[in-house]
Amino acid sequence: MTSGFGLVVRFTLRDAAAALAFDELVSQTLDGIRKHEAGTVAYLVHRVPDEPDVRVFYELYESRTAFDAHEQQPHTCHFLAEREKFVLSTDVTFLELADGKRGRTGVDTGPAYRRG
Repeated sequence: MTSGFGLVVRFTLRDAAAALAFDELVSQTLDGIRKHEAGTVAYLVHRVPDEPDVRVFYELYESRTAFDAHEQQPHTCHFLAEREKFVLSTDVTFLELADGKRGRTGVDTGPAYRRG
């Protein structure tokens, strides 16, 4: 299995209005990720059933170096600076790849997370 670096981030948002604004900020950020981050293998945003003010991100990078490069991108810096006004709490879990199956890459579903 090739090495990889990942994380899961759970955001609890302030309210429904904050969730909408956060979703727009995420959409803008994803544009930059899609265009400029070859080392980002997956950056998936999930809603949680029955918890409308929660978003869970699953992020997978080719390496820790690719993650560090992601953190330095202008679109990521903008996201990190702006998100706090929408977020009540953030829980981050860092992951090291142990085993598994990786599917085909390059599938871009676009802003599917906005569908209700």
